[in-house]
Amino acid sequence: MLHKLCAMSQYPPNMMALSLIKKAIRHFHSNISYNKKEIMNYNRRKFIKLTGGITSGLALSSLTGVSLFSSCAEHSKKIKNFGIQLYSLRDDMPKDPKGILKQLSTFGYKQIEGYEGAQGMFWGMSNTDFKKYMDDLGMEFVASHCDSSRDFEKKAADAAAIGMKYLINPYEGAGKTIEDYKKFAEDYNAKGAICKKNGIRYAFHNHEFSFTAINGEFPQDVVMKNTDASLVDFEMDMYWVVTAGQDPEAWLKKYPNRFRLCHVKDRIKNATERDASCTLGEGSINYPQILKTARENGVQYFIVEQERYDGTTPIKAAEADAAYLKKLEI
Repeated sequence: MLHKLCAMSQYPPNMMALSLIKKAIRHFHSNISYNKKEIMNYNRRKFIKLTGGITSGLALSSLTGVSLFSSCAEHSKKIKNFGIQLYSLRDDMPKDPKGILKQLSTFGYKQIEGYEGAQGMFWGMSNTDFKKYMDDLGMEFVASHCDSSRDFEKKAADAAAIGMKYLINPYEGAGKTIEDYKKFAEDYNAKGAICKKNGIRYAFHNHEFSFTAINGEFPQDVVMKNTDASLVDFEMDMYWVVTAGQDPEAWLKKYPNRFRLCHVKDRIKNATERDASCTLGEGSINYPQILKTARENGVQYFIVEQERYDGTTPIKAAEADAAYLKKLEI
């Protein structure tokens, strides 16, 4: 009911409250020049009646920690800052890294998630020069997929030096046994400790392998149960969860605050093949609902990724994906 009242008002929620209180005060003072004893008592009752709901709500919010009026704004919320995984532009980035990044900034992307290609995580630039270019574009380099098996100490130090939040293991390949995944988890803990020492975080990005049961046990359960939450987070690639026949919302609720990043990638309707990504809003994945659940369960970074471009191009798809997320309310 409250959100309907807010929607009807010409004021934002807090402004609406102030307006009602000011109206009550004006009404109170406008009559006190008459018989002061009678009018004073009447106007006090009028003032209390008019403002009682507001003050009670404020008192209640101070006890519960929940703002009565903020619930209007919380009823539906747009994603303020969203990013893109540069692998979506893997054919274009090597030709003109700065030019592509500049275009992405004009589409509304505020965050970048990189990957380690032939030119490294910083596309031939030093880590500080890359950060400066990101700053100039009004974007933040929040994370990067990287090869965790080589020079990881240096990568963690370089990432931390420019304020990155995450280094991410992008691909482990399919383990053959549950024991393989327990060993993966040990390695993730070790890499997480290196990241923590440098003041950043480590995360694992899934494919469909970890959401495909082995002898009735999901590898994703194994790596999540055998990793230290103080060292290791997870990036849910929702496309691969769906491709494996699993429900992203169920996994988000099962492990609240463990999935801190997500890949927002749509899947062609009725597709049977493995690689069937498409432009956001054109596929079968219910992102308005799933991203709402993701936000409620601790996901902090929403990263676009697209790997297939039927009837379009990577840069046009990136623009369309940004337009979809800018309109989306979750």
